This record gives sequence, C-alpha cells and structure tokens, in this order.
Amino acid sequence: MSVLIGGGTGFVGRHLSKMLREKGHRVIVVSRTAGKEKLTWDDVKKNGLPSGCTAVVNLAGRLILEPFKRLDEKYLKELHDSRIDTSKLLVSAITSANVPPKVFVTISGVGYYPPSPTATYTEDGVNGSDWLAKLAKEWEAAGVLPEHVTTRRVIVRSGVVLGADGGMIKTLLPVPAAVYLPMLQLGSGKQWFPWIHVKDIAGIITHAIEKEHMKGVLNGVAPHAINNKDFTEAFNKAFKKMSYGPMFVPAFTLNMVYGSEMAKIVLEGQKVVPERTLEAGYEYFYPSINDSMKEISAKF
Repeated sequence: MSVLIGGGTGFVGRHLSKMLREKGHRVIVVSRTAGKEKLTWDDVKKNGLPSGCTAVVNLAGRLILEPFKRLDEKYLKELHDSRIDTSKLLVSAITSANVPPKVFVTISGVGYYPPSPTATYTEDGVNGSDWLAKLAKEWEAAGVLPEHVTTRRVIVRSGVVLGADGGMIKTLLPVPAAVYLPMLQLGSGKQWFPWIHVKDIAGIITHAIEKEHMKGVLNGVAPHAINNKDFTEAFNKAFKKMSYGPMFVPAFTLNMVYGSEMAKIVLEGQKVVPERTLEAGYEYFYPSINDSMKEISAKF
C-alpha cells in the first residue's frame, strides 16, 4: 500500500513510518518542509493526494501539556487549528480524489472520556464536558467523510504514549543525568493513567490500515490498566532509581506549573480499556507496564 501520513515526522509518526516500511508499504510524510518522500501541507492543499495513495493517516497536533504554558485563547487556538485544520484539509483531499484511498485513520485522545475514579470506558464510552473532551470531539468530527465517499474510517483514541525517543519519557528525561533522579508520584497517585507503548500505537494504526474489517473507534491504550502510582513504581524499578520513602509532587505545585485547567490532565484520569481493539485481533507487543518500561530503560 501507499500510505500518506500527516504529522509523520513526529514521535508516533516516525515509529509508524518505520513499521509500515518494514512491512513493505510505501510511506509519504506530510510536514512543514518538503523532501524525499515528503510533502508540505500546502502541497496537499494545492495538488491533493499523491498518485496511487491507498491509505491516509493524520497524526498532526500540537503537544497539549507544556510546562508554564497557560490555557489562554491563543494556545487553545493553536491546539485546535493544528488538529482540526489538518483533518479538514485531508478530508477535502480524499473527497476530491479521482480514486479515493481505501482507509483514513485519524488519531484522537482518551481525554474524550470524562475523568472518573470509578468508571471504566470502552470505545462506546460517553463524551466528557471539559475543554479537552470538547477538543477531542471536534477533532474527531473534523475527520468525518461525506456519505458518498467509500473510504473506510478508523479513529484511534490514544492514551499517553511511552517510548525512549519521544513523548512523555523524553520530557521526563531531557538530559542523560536525569536517569539518576527518582520519578515522583503526581498528587495522590490514585488517578488512572491510560498508557500505551509507542510500538503498539504504531501497531494498532498499522493493523487498522491492513485489516479491511476494522472501522470506527479503537481505544489506543494497553490492556493493563494502571494508576499514576503504578507507573511511578514501574518507572523507578526499570531505571533502578533509589527510593527514599513516599515522594510526590503536590497538586498545588502542578497547578502552579501548568495552571489549574491543564493540571487536571495529570491529576485526574480515566480507566480506558481497548475492548474493540482486542476484538479486532490486535496482539500487543508490550501489554504490561513493567515490560514496557524494561524495554524503554534498556535504551538509556
């Protein structure tokens, strides 16, 4: 297949591109700059999909959680436009294609579901009412194709993506010396922490591209549900970090660093299970947090 990936130079995009190429697929990346097997967003807007394109994936979207970045109107617009505008552009390109692609896969987030200490959300879970849930809903709606277009649609609602070369781990370990510092629990540590290894989020998307029976929403999370305390312990164990008794970052500190609305993302959580993903036959590379962290720590 020939796969066009919007946001293909990002953390997940790099791993997805590698996996697809290893399986014999052609990959063309859409990013800000052109190059070999690369197009710009302006190229797509002007010329549509490249000839022979059989699958389209959109991973574009600005990072949501940035330290000392307040959730003001400007930042909300940047988060919105980087997701919604790119999705709409690709929908337009697919709709106008002489031969539409077979499948269109878009990424979303588990922030679609409302935070809860007790609820468990499958792919049929309800939409939340906070700003993150509204953003996720609009993000998914922007990727809706007209009824006459036969392209199969898949939405992957991703949890926190873990890997050695990007995402949350890269934020936690910005310099090599950081591996010697213990991870601190965030707030109570009881909040759910929906997560997935980067190889598995790439694997789920690849599975969605290759398996013609797959459509609709898939939860892109590991089957082993954990809370923040579980993640902290697995991280410290894998990196062999010294523990000096219970240590945590209090909620007021996170509110100061991220602002109260942004801090809710790490202080509150959802228990999300990949029911439909498993039913679709996907087999995880790293279903448990301990195996995942062991693989990641081995690269440092």
